[in-house]
Formats: sequence, structure tokens, C-alpha cells
Amino acid sequence: MKNRNIGRFAVPIGVVGIILMMVVPLPTFLLDLLIAVNITAALLVLLISMFVQKPLDFAVFPALLLVMTLFRLALNISATRLVLRDGDAGKVIHAFGSFVVGGNLIIGLVIFTILVIVQMIVVTKGAERVAEVGARFTLDAMPGKQMAIDADLNAGLIDESEARRRRAEVSSEADFYGAMDGGSKFVKGDAIAAIIITVINLVGGFAIGILQGGMAPVDAMNHYSMLSIGDGLVSQIPALLLSVATGLIVTRSATSGDMGQTVTTQLSQNKLALRIGGGAAMALCIIPGLPPLPFLLVGATVLLIAQRVKDPAPEPVEGAAAAAEAVDLPAPDSPEQLLGEMRIDPLELALAPDLVDLVDASSGDLLDRVRALRRKMAMELGVIMPPVRTRDDLDLPLSSYAIRISGVDAGTGQAPPGTVLAIGEGLQALPGRAGVEPVFGLAGKWVPAELHYQAEISGATVVDRASVIITHLAEIVRTNASRLLGREDVRALAEMVKRTHPVVVEELTPALLSLGQVQKVLQALLDEGVPIRDLVRIFEALSLRAKTSQDHDGLVEAARGALGPAIAAQYATAGRLTVITLDPMLEQGLLESLRPSDTGAFMAIDGMRAEAIVSEASRLAEAAEQQGLNPVLACSPQLRLPLMRLLRAGSRRVQVLSYSEISGSTAQIETIGVVNGAYAGAA
Repeated sequence: MKNRNIGRFAVPIGVVGIILMMVVPLPTFLLDLLIAVNITAALLVLLISMFVQKPLDFAVFPALLLVMTLFRLALNISATRLVLRDGDAGKVIHAFGSFVVGGNLIIGLVIFTILVIVQMIVVTKGAERVAEVGARFTLDAMPGKQMAIDADLNAGLIDESEARRRRAEVSSEADFYGAMDGGSKFVKGDAIAAIIITVINLVGGFAIGILQGGMAPVDAMNHYSMLSIGDGLVSQIPALLLSVATGLIVTRSATSGDMGQTVTTQLSQNKLALRIGGGAAMALCIIPGLPPLPFLLVGATVLLIAQRVKDPAPEPVEGAAAAAEAVDLPAPDSPEQLLGEMRIDPLELALAPDLVDLVDASSGDLLDRVRALRRKMAMELGVIMPPVRTRDDLDLPLSSYAIRISGVDAGTGQAPPGTVLAIGEGLQALPGRAGVEPVFGLAGKWVPAELHYQAEISGATVVDRASVIITHLAEIVRTNASRLLGREDVRALAEMVKRTHPVVVEELTPALLSLGQVQKVLQALLDEGVPIRDLVRIFEALSLRAKTSQDHDGLVEAARGALGPAIAAQYATAGRLTVITLDPMLEQGLLESLRPSDTGAFMAIDGMRAEAIVSEASRLAEAAEQQGLNPVLACSPQLRLPLMRLLRAGSRRVQVLSYSEISGSTAQIETIGVVNGAYAGAA
């Protein structure tokens, strides 16, 4: 049988056996064996709790604590039965009682009482309090940790699988500390039960020895007290080991090694403290009456350890490095310096002077998140996001930032130092100033960072400053992806495709289309929210279309047709695509009204009909969105682009898909409305 199967059946069988031990009498040999198992298991649990890297590595500890507590109580009951029935409880209990009592009942009782006090009042009480506080703070911090995971996921620092793993770890941590809060009560109750069982053994044994056994009072007291104290000791020693293990588990903080490595590293990291401590121990020798030898040995040992501890590595001298770099810097008025200052960066993040702490590696991770955002955008849109130049700007108001594209502000926002953004209701009781989430326009309040737990308890969603800026930057990049796609970027993308599909690129450019024409098509796709990751399929579609016509609108529709299933999948929800259609008569009339122009085809219709189409499409889309749907407007391929321009001009971004794009989708099509374009005076 495999080890997995052995463990699967051994634990349930063991628990059932523990229950049976409370009812079925055990022979003394088997009781001795189980007592040895109990002590050894408690010692193993203590050692494992010292060597685990973090508490969650021993997540089964609360359940194991309950099982071992139940096992120990079952042994107490079995031993009590033997003590009261036979006056004998095996060699282990007899040996423990004889060794500790040593012929003196009072000494045995004092030692047993001290062990119970140490376990119940010192170790168990402290572990219970730490577990209770740890459970409370873990539950309070859980929403903030979840938000931090979501922020890292949105910024591209982690992928979806890592986010799921972290969410599961946060949930497991909360469950673990909650279970430890309850598990510590088992240890406390076990200590109380041990005292009661020992008193019962003493009183019951004394009564049975005198009344039933005919023993003298002194002999009955000596005999049964030895057995009762021995029974108490063999149960209290494992209980004390488990209490210490409980305390070690709940008091472990975030460390990178086991307890032994952590203690050794942290106690030996300060050489001066060890020297002072060793010298102070040796100085105690001069106090009259104290024995000098113990303090000399201890002090010399500490000084020897301090001598063997390595000195910390010196930090690099920044002044020398800065001086070396200054030698190579060009003069402020040199052509190279002026050309560098004249250059306009494609993407720039300007921070007010009081926000520069966000780019400090020791206090913020904004730059790391910006770098991770580039990868996220590449995976999401297929665009190589240009490097983000992050700098301070003295012209910006305090606590503000600006995101610029080619030197022009594309978005601004606030991020006051020392605060977090709380979004939600019920924030009136918290101090702070009003704020707005920059992407979705949600009302919130910038509250002091130390009050983020109170904001979470009140039901608000709390977001740190770096996450606010990164989320805003990501939305700006998505909205303006077409502006960020330059000619050099298109050439780099074409070279990337050429490495794996050389024929596709050689057939398209420069034979049929120039890089400029390809760039315009890719920009049009990005402007409509279509990712361009599948460049091979796009280039193949452009090659086929360019052989018959190089019309820009036709090229865009050809590329969209090739990506049809992927485009439709963007708007499908749970395998269902919600569609708004055009009235057949209206669609035929719009097709007949199409006219070519230098900027693309347009519909030659009167303004009232255009306004009626936009208004009706917007009304149907809003009604669907209120039901949690994501509707699209379907029409013929020739009409899609002019209709999309009309709706965009009407300040309503209703997504328009052609029938050919929808037909390739595997989602179920559901029509929720028809646009007929009727208006007063249409006749």
C-alpha cells in the first residue's frame, strides 16, 4: 500500500481507536507503549514547529492539536481506570512517579503543580492571547491584502495563476489563525482536565485503598499519590511540549528561514552588542560574594562569539560614484545636452515634488510596477509600450501627477503623500480630503495610511497611491495605444513575425503595402479596441486584400474579418453574445446612402435621422447594460465602419460588429433590440 493510502486510513482509524480507549480497558503493556507514542509525538510536533519556514507550512497543526489532546485525555482515563481498579498503571507511570516524588509526597505535588502553572498560566495563556489577536488582525487585513493582489495583477507584476495562489494563501492564513484561536482553547482545557483527573486519582485511590484494599492510611496515600502524580506527569510533559509548539507557531513572524537560522542570524548581527554583553558578564566578577568562575566562562564565550561574527559589508560610497559620473557629463550648453533636453518622450509620468518618494526604491515600488506594466500591455494589446520617463515637475501642484503623451497631458490626478484612497460609502467619520478614482470616476476620500484598516472595516475599498497611478497609466495607454504605435514599432513587430513566418512578411511589405500603410491599419484596430497580437493572421488578411484594393477601410475590415472570432469573444459573457440589430429597411437605406471620401466612406443622411439612430442605439445599449449585459450593434461589413464613426461622433461608444465577425463566433447569439431610426416627420 502506498504511503498516501496509509495516511488516508491511519488517521481515521487512530481517532476511532482513541474513542474506544475511553471505554475499553487497556493492559498495562499497551498503556506503556501508547504513553511512549504520546511523548514522542509531542516532541516531534515541537521540533517541526521550530523548523517550518512559516506557520502555513504546518497548517494541519490546529487539527493535530485536537487529536493529540484527545489522545492524551484517553490515556488519562485509561490510566485512572487501572490505578483505581488494580492499583497499578504500568511501568512508565510508576517510574515517573518514583523518580519525581523520590519518597516525598510534598515534593511530588509541588513539582506537578509548578508544571501545571507553567503550562496553563505562562505558555498556554500567552499563546491563546497571541492567537486571538493574530486571528483578529489577519481578518481585518484580509481585504487590504486582496486589494494589493488585485493591484499587482492589474499592474502586470504577477500573472493570474500567481494571483490565485496569493489569494488562496491569504484565505488559508485567515483560516489558520482562526483555527489556532480555537485550538489554543483545547490546550487550556486539557490543563484544567489534568488537574481534576489528578485530584480524582488521589482522593479516589486513597478511598479505595483504605475502604476496599484494607491498606493503612499512610500506605494508601504514598502508593496512590505516586501513581497519580506519575500519571499527571506523563500527560503534562507532552501537554507542555504541545503548549510550547502552539506558542512558537502563533508567534512566528515573516522570516526567510526556520527558527534556528533566524535566531542565530538576528542575535549575531550586531557585533558591538555581543562585545558589550560579554564584557558586562565578566565585569560582574568584581562584585563581592559572587562566584567569579561562571561569569568568566559565560563572558569569555560571548566575547569569542563576537570575535567570530563577520562585520557587515560596507555600503558603497555614493559621493565617489557621483564624482566619477560627473566627469563624463557633457557641458550644460553643449549640443548633445540641448538635443537631449529638446527631445519629447512618447510617454511621460510627471510627479509633483512631494511625490518623488514613490520612485524611491527603499520606500516605493512605482518604477517596478511601471516596468511590469509594459509586459502586461504587450500581452494584452500586442503593442510594445514605450519606456515611461518618470520625473519630477516643479510646475505641478503639490500632491498631483500628470501622464503625458508626446508632451501633451493625457490625464492628471491626485496622490497625497502618506494617504490611501478609500472608495465607498460611510467614510464621513474618517479624516481626509475628498478624492476621485481617475479611471472610473468613483467618489472616495484620501485618508491617512495608518487608518486603512478602519476604512476597510467600514466597507470601503482601499487602494494605495502607486496602484492609483498605475491603474490610471494603464487606462491611458489602452485608450491611446494607436498614438503610441510608431513606425519603428511596426518595423520591429514585422521583424519579429519574419523570424517565424518569413513568407508572410515578404509577401506583404514592401511588395504590396508600405510600413506606413500597415501602421495605419494597426492603429485603426487599436483605436477600436482590437488587440494586434495575432500579427500573422492580420498580415495574411492584408496580403489577400491588398492584391485587389489598397483602400484603407477595406484593409481594416479585412483584418477585422480575420480576427472575427477573437473580436466577438471580447464581448461574449458566459458563452452568450448580446446583439442589437438594424431594421432591414433602415439598413438597406443606409447602404444606399454610402458615399466615398478621402477620409473613408460616410452615410449621406439628414441630421435628424442620424440623431434618431444614435439616440435609439444608445437607449437600447444602456438598457442592456443595466441588466449586466455587454451589447454590440451588428450590421453588414460595408456599413460597419461608417456606422461606428456616426455613433462615435454622437459621443456614444457602442461597439459595432459586422455579420461576418459575429458569424465566426462560437457564442450563442441573442438579439435584444432593433434600431429602426424612426423620427418625427420621417414621412
